[in-house]
Amino acid sequence: MPRDTASSPPPADDAGWRLEHAYATLPASLHTAVEPTPVNAPRLVLFNAPLAISLGLDPAALENDTGAALFAGNILPPGASPLAQAYAGHQFGHFNQLGDGRALLLGEQRTPDGRLFDIQLKGPGPTPYSRRGDGRAALGPMLREYVISEAMHALGIPTTRSLAVAATGEDVWREAGALPGAVLTRVAASHVRVGTFAFAAAERDAAALGALIAHTLQRHYPDVAASEPANPALALLEAVIERQAALLAQWMAVGFVHGVMNTDNMALSGETIDYGPCAFLDAYDPETVFSSIDRQGRYAYGNQPTIALWNLTRLAESILPLIDPEETPAVTQATAALNLFPVRYDHHWLALHRKKLGLFTAEPTDEALIKDLLTWMQQNRADFTHTFATLDPDSTSHDADPVFAAWRKQWRARLDRQPDSAAESATLRAAHNPAVIPRNHLVESALDAATHGDLGELTALLAALATPYDHLHTPAAYRAPPPADAPPYRTFCGT
Repeated sequence: MPRDTASSPPPADDAGWRLEHAYATLPASLHTAVEPTPVNAPRLVLFNAPLAISLGLDPAALENDTGAALFAGNILPPGASPLAQAYAGHQFGHFNQLGDGRALLLGEQRTPDGRLFDIQLKGPGPTPYSRRGDGRAALGPMLREYVISEAMHALGIPTTRSLAVAATGEDVWREAGALPGAVLTRVAASHVRVGTFAFAAAERDAAALGALIAHTLQRHYPDVAASEPANPALALLEAVIERQAALLAQWMAVGFVHGVMNTDNMALSGETIDYGPCAFLDAYDPETVFSSIDRQGRYAYGNQPTIALWNLTRLAESILPLIDPEETPAVTQATAALNLFPVRYDHHWLALHRKKLGLFTAEPTDEALIKDLLTWMQQNRADFTHTFATLDPDSTSHDADPVFAAWRKQWRARLDRQPDSAAESATLRAAHNPAVIPRNHLVESALDAATHGDLGELTALLAALATPYDHLHTPAAYRAPPPADAPPYRTFCGT
């Protein structure tokens, strides 16, 4: 759709944009040039000034009407060359050809410290991959992604981030009826996914696969690339396995439930990506599912490591011919790499949970100690975050429960066997057990108010989520579990 230059604001000034286009140099089958579709009345709703500064951008040049027009897709930053990426996805286990149906990559921003980050508009209109969709997004889900992705960043978990949310002044129509439209500006290490490789493999495009392997190694694993591995495909698989093992352990350690771990939602960078029906555990239960469409529990909290391995296996299948032209040795090498995932995941999971219990040293019985606590939490429907955040070896708050009292006695004895002081242990626990997470009921309340024009609740929530390990100053309202009579929580794939 042509731009209405007469009614659009003047072109964006520099503002610090330094866009490059490494992805656009990949084979043409992997992307299509597409212009954003202008909207009627762009308005900046949220702008992430600290993130802008880290990207080398000038907030003063963007937090205005020109910035609103830019973040809504009505004008482009200098040097932008928007494109939609092609990829596939195993959606609930079923293969589909997909692509960016409502997202456009503007380019990769070169930061002052030399790093590259994708700048992507989410919801700027249809693309050739829209599959009869409108290419638009609703305000509520875009605000939700902003909140959750920024919370994950503050928790120290690799994630895409949110630079801005701009309202479009237009409605989008969904099952719930007419909803206010919006565009999210997402910042990512890249948007190369397992599904990107699956797409090239389905097209039997060996050249595209080879280019993707070289691109991904250079972009995300430069040390591996610099070592000039004899088998780049296998080296990439091994590197991605390690990074995903660490990421999944971090999800599990904070009770994060992604909700839709399709292969198009696993980024090879090792970042958390696509915040659709995601949520956080309240009461601990490995079978917890929040997504309204996950009726079989495929993506339940406790299944996430298994699904990650399943997704990684699809990646391995996509690049088998590049691991070895002969199927048998290729499968043997890929299987050996995949067998490392459970080992590496268990290593990261145990290391994180030792810290959550304030343990500096390692003993063979630590895993049982941790799992005994989780079993108690499940049997008593104890809140996951609150239980860990309030653990105290000297507290007797749960001693009426003989099972917990026995567990606490074992934990205290374990602490006594390490040389580190009680104060040091408490500091370690505080640094790895957040006082505040994006509590589902608080997020929904804030989003409801924001979509009706009141950003006060959302702004306050974002401020609290920015310092999740501040146990002294976090208001009690953000620390508390949901009310006992709160209904079961359900999320939807609105993003």
